[in-house]
Amino acid sequence: MTRKELGDFGERVAAFYLEKKGYEILRRNYCVKGGEIDIIAKKDGIIAFVEVKTRAPDYISGGFEALTNRKKRLIIKTAEQYSLKHPHELQPRFDAVEIITDGKKVTGFNYVENAFDGSGIMTIL
Repeated sequence: MTRKELGDFGERVAAFYLEKKGYEILRRNYCVKGGEIDIIAKKDGIIAFVEVKTRAPDYISGGFEALTNRKKRLIIKTAEQYSLKHPHELQPRFDAVEIITDGKKVTGFNYVENAFDGSGIMTIL
């Protein structure tokens, strides 16, 4: 499985999880110049900007470790641009999900709500 296929698989798994939890998926792979958000979903007055990190079991670092300060700033900037282009009254939240997969089988799944805040401060570590 290529890196892109691995990432796409993880994003499908995360979107399925969110839908089962009652979220409405608004966008997947929302891109602007300089940034991308894997999943944008809403539920109960919250708009969740979700970063998905998918890894094979033998990957050197975990998914959450790849969520660098630079990456968080880009996600925040992209979320701001999304909110300006698509005005809403929802409370923003930045979530992260780490998926470990061995081929097409999920062997690990960790979803964290409020993984970081609008300043980029991590709340999961």
